[in-house]
Amino acid sequence: MVRAIMNGANGHMGRVITDLCREDENIEIVAGIDPFDGVDNDYPVFPTPADCTVEADVIIDFSNVKAVDALLDYSVEKQIPVVLCTTGLSDEQIAKVEEASKKVAILRSANMSLGINTLLDLLKKATNVFAEAGFDVEIVEAHHNQKLDAPSGTAVALAESINEAAGGRYTYCYDRSQRRQKRDPNEIGMSAIRGGNIVGEHEVIFAGLDEVITFKHQAFSKGVFGKGAIEAGKFLAGKAAGLYDMRDVIASK
Repeated sequence: MVRAIMNGANGHMGRVITDLCREDENIEIVAGIDPFDGVDNDYPVFPTPADCTVEADVIIDFSNVKAVDALLDYSVEKQIPVVLCTTGLSDEQIAKVEEASKKVAILRSANMSLGINTLLDLLKKATNVFAEAGFDVEIVEAHHNQKLDAPSGTAVALAESINEAAGGRYTYCYDRSQRRQKRDPNEIGMSAIRGGNIVGEHEVIFAGLDEVITFKHQAFSKGVFGKGAIEAGKFLAGKAAGLYDMRDVIASK
């Protein structure tokens, strides 16, 4: 049985993961971390990582960027691996993640779903064909109206997967409103839609002469991400220090 600490226990994803863990005989949430109270839990919840006194095998994090630094410090100090699901990290925080991974196991992924992580590999194969043929690349993502970061971490991960396959030839364009010029063939355009309670939609468009190829992923429930995070937590428990991602989880199946 893997013992997990849920960082962001009282947030929406914290509640989703809590419910899913109750149905999984191989993992148990033994403590939570969240500065906000008012939620009934069947495990103790502490306001900060430093206040947490419960021993665990792994931390699952779905919080916000302001909480990540303290969590990384706690993880290194207590030598507890972290499944880091929070997106929108700054360059400085990403550097801190990489430094912390030299001392403790960290799994970081922009998206925890099996579908998105399979799509990342499919896009590399598609790029080898379409980029060399001169196709333009655009990414459109849509999320609920409460999401803070734009473009989404998943959209950036999709762009980076394409760019890696293309040898780093692309720059990223987030806004064309302030310029009047033709589209640069070596850019990937990223557009963000925010509205309602859209869980998550990502569409990658390869637009060529007289033909368009699209790859689209839709999430209809946040349970998709919660299940992936739980599988990542079970995978990461007991792992040696290092930086892991969902491809490692999928490969272990």
